[in-house]
Amino acid sequence: MKKIRSPLAFIALILRSPPLLSPLLSLVLLLPTSPSLAQEPQDSRWYNTTQVQQGAVLFANHCAVCHGDKAQSTVANWREPLSDGSFPPPPLDGSAHAFHHSLRALLQTIDIGGTYSGGQMPPFEDVFDTAQKRSLIAWFQSLWSDAIYTQWLEAG
Repeated sequence: MKKIRSPLAFIALILRSPPLLSPLLSLVLLLPTSPSLAQEPQDSRWYNTTQVQQGAVLFANHCAVCHGDKAQSTVANWREPLSDGSFPPPPLDGSAHAFHHSLRALLQTIDIGGTYSGGQMPPFEDVFDTAQKRSLIAWFQSLWSDAIYTQWLEAG
């Protein structure tokens, strides 16, 4: 049996598992974590482990259908318009342009959706509260390499 060394590795393992395990993931992530683990920033990033865990569940339930289960996108070329002229959802895993956008811009996109930029993402302003939106961003930013995250920080 493979040894899992971190909560993020556990989440990744579950997300790669058959759909029957999705309810298990929801239950496990709702269990309380130790206060010290929940409050520690993850690898000196702005978010903590609890936010990443909560964001993983929210992303799986609301975003993965369009952005991919690992935020990798669901199309081969996200820069190429679809047959209706709109752009497909971009990857959020650090391989596309999400790291060019500030936290404020990412929150705004979740709020108002992506139609302003030629996409089809609906607004989620009334679906998620601010803490949930930040957890979603924490989850997909946890997929970013240190180099991409540093580039995002430096861009401000």
